[in-house]
Formats: sequence, structure tokens, C-alpha cells
Amino acid sequence: MDESSVSAKMQTATDVLASDIAGIRTGRASPALVENIVVPAYGGTQRLKILELASITAPDPTQIVISPWDKSIIGDIRKGIQEANIGMNPSIDGEVIRIVMPPMTTEDREKYVKLLSTKLENGRVVVRQIRADEMHEIKKKFEAKEITEDEKFGTEKKLQELTDTFVGKIEEMGKKKEQELLQI
Repeated sequence: MDESSVSAKMQTATDVLASDIAGIRTGRASPALVENIVVPAYGGTQRLKILELASITAPDPTQIVISPWDKSIIGDIRKGIQEANIGMNPSIDGEVIRIVMPPMTTEDREKYVKLLSTKLENGRVVVRQIRADEMHEIKKKFEAKEITEDEKFGTEKKLQELTDTFVGKIEEMGKKKEQELLQI
């Protein structure tokens, strides 16, 4: 087992999950809520991410301000946010787009906690799948007599410890996000 390779794969899975759950709306405004929205611009589609089309800021906990680099696509950005159907109503204010975050209801919070738990479980499944693939490789090496039984058990133990570490990171991310969601 190449521990650094497996660790890198699990870290990538964890990073993707972190990015994914950052887009879950909490009671506070955050640029992460809109930065991955796809906007129809320049004859194709672009992500709104900070360096591609605009700067995104949250000057206070209730609003997001998007300042397009190219002012001619301000309408396209507004349209992309509306089409993303994420419950936000962008308005054009001069050369910027403002999104005022409506307060979340208890029902909204429960819905987002449920969505969070689904995404966390998907993240755990990906990490476990990486472990399963690696376990299969260890078994193949053992059966081909490339490693001894002791090496097999030692490697499997290391792999399980690595898996437990990353599942723990996922749990920690989940607890932190859930606290944000339930905070009023």
C-alpha cells in the first residue's frame, strides 16, 4: 500500500466534500453560497468563482455583494443566480448585485440539516470505497505471495487507521456545519 497515495485520495474526497457542504445555506451570508453557480456568459457557461467573473463579498451576515469584473454581464450573473434555484433573489444595484438573505425558518434549518447528513454520508462512502479498493489490492498482493501474512495484516491495520482519521475529519466538518445551521 502506498500510504501517501491513499491519503491523497482520501484528502481529495474530503476536500470535495468540504467544498460541497460550504454551499449549504446557513443563517449567515457567505460567498461560498454563490461562488459555484454556473452563469451563462461569453457564449458559454462560467462559474461565478472569485477569479473568473466577479469578486464576491459578505459585508454583513445578511447580504452578499457580487461585483462583476465586466459590468456588461451583470444581467447574465443575475439570471444565473435566479436559474440556480437556491432560494435567493438577486437585485442589481448600480454596478453590483446584492442578495439579501431572508431569515431561515425552523423548517428550512431542518431541511438543510437533512441535506448535510446526506452529503456527509456520501463523503464517508467515498472514503470507505477508497479503503475497499486498497484492501482488494492488498489481498491480491498477498495471494500472489508478494507480501507476507504479517505485512498484509499490518498494512490493513494502517489502512483502517487512515480511514478512521478521514471519517473523523468528515464528522468534525459535519458537527461544525450543523452548529452553523442551527445557530439563530
